[in-house]
Amino acid sequence: MNAAKGWTSHEEAVARLRASYAALPSGAPVRLAKRTSNLFRPRAAATVGLDVSGLDGVIEVDAAGRTAEVQGMCTYEDLVDATLPHGLIPTVVPQLRTITLGGAVTGLGIESTSFRSGLPHEAVLEMDVITGSGTVVTCKPGDDLFDAFPNSYGSLGYAVRLRIELEQVPGYVTLRHVRFHDTDTLQTAIQEVVTTGEHDGVRVDGMDGVAFAPGEYYLSLATWARHPEATPSDYTGQQVFYRSLQQRSTDVLTMHDYLWRWDTDWFWCSGAFGVQNPTVRRLWPRRWRRSDVYHRLVGLDERYRLVERLDARAGRPLREKVVQDVEVPLARLGDFLAWFDEAVGMRPVWLCPLVARGTASGGRWPTYPLEPGETYVNIGFWGTVPVGPDAPEGPTNRAIEARVHELGGHKSLYSQAFYDRETFDALYDGPGLARVKAVHDPDDRLTSLYDKVVRAQ
Repeated sequence: MNAAKGWTSHEEAVARLRASYAALPSGAPVRLAKRTSNLFRPRAAATVGLDVSGLDGVIEVDAAGRTAEVQGMCTYEDLVDATLPHGLIPTVVPQLRTITLGGAVTGLGIESTSFRSGLPHEAVLEMDVITGSGTVVTCKPGDDLFDAFPNSYGSLGYAVRLRIELEQVPGYVTLRHVRFHDTDTLQTAIQEVVTTGEHDGVRVDGMDGVAFAPGEYYLSLATWARHPEATPSDYTGQQVFYRSLQQRSTDVLTMHDYLWRWDTDWFWCSGAFGVQNPTVRRLWPRRWRRSDVYHRLVGLDERYRLVERLDARAGRPLREKVVQDVEVPLARLGDFLAWFDEAVGMRPVWLCPLVARGTASGGRWPTYPLEPGETYVNIGFWGTVPVGPDAPEGPTNRAIEARVHELGGHKSLYSQAFYDRETFDALYDGPGLARVKAVHDPDDRLTSLYDKVVRAQ
């Protein structure tokens, strides 16, 4: 069990953070001095930045009140290690271990509990944010800074401390992998679970799924359990979790392993490194079967353009990176998947239903305006497609952006985006962001959201 840092250690870390801001040259851009990232878009390198050392842990856990005080740079891996011994977890635990709580709030996080618990920022009761002016502001739901913060990606400041709700959980999870042959019955089943909290009379605590191919869709339905009905499976070894959806109809995992079931193989993306090959898997150290290791390997490839050079030498067309998560209304899920199969052809894709709780003032979060109470499905797809010389212009990504918004959906901004400024501001509340930024960053020292996401600044 990770020891809580306590308030004295936290206050010392905040003092270092303030001092690092004060040491920045006058007018210099304000950035984090942070080497790692879960983003999939190019970023301008930061030569100097805010010192966030010591802001990477849990301050305290209130087991009786089911809350935790957490520092902004704390990873979900460390957060779960601190809360799970108390029989508690965050209400939504994003799939990858090294996503930070602050990152999931200023960006967007999602997981299988999102159909009943919304998104990570909707469990935040209070947070401290260091703004572009160097002030640490405490804010709560209903405050302009708080409500505009989700999906702002650091353009309004960085979370320093967050008080979050926790959920009581037992030690095990039973799984049912249910196959569907068409999207109509899939959509009906998803809405049934959202409405009743059950499927075939059995409680559902977590719901996500995979679309392997047209006519082959699975929902993985999780039920928290105090006692295992069978020996729990281990997908950190030779077996690969996503394949189990096709191979077995039921399963049992420990709660810990359920939370990180996707991390070991980065969903299915570890296959690009040969890690799903049984021989390679035996030789690949278990401690390296993690999403952050694969992410670093991708970074090396992007730096040295190894795959691009090999493709060019073999005469293969230039490939376009298509790494995106989008949300579409449940009723349009089949429409999007049919279009995606024809226009992109990438499979498998991840499916994760969600319903926003609408805890912002006015209900909708302005920078990512999901309709509260409406069922959406997050569709995640990560890979490359052969395009040819037009690949740098992102034709596939541009087509996805257009189709998503034709269907009344939204696109996450952790990866590449190609919107023009007018469209971007209309979709992500550009005027509202500018108003909040003018109050808390009057000297414009934080990079704007559009400049970060589209212009890679």
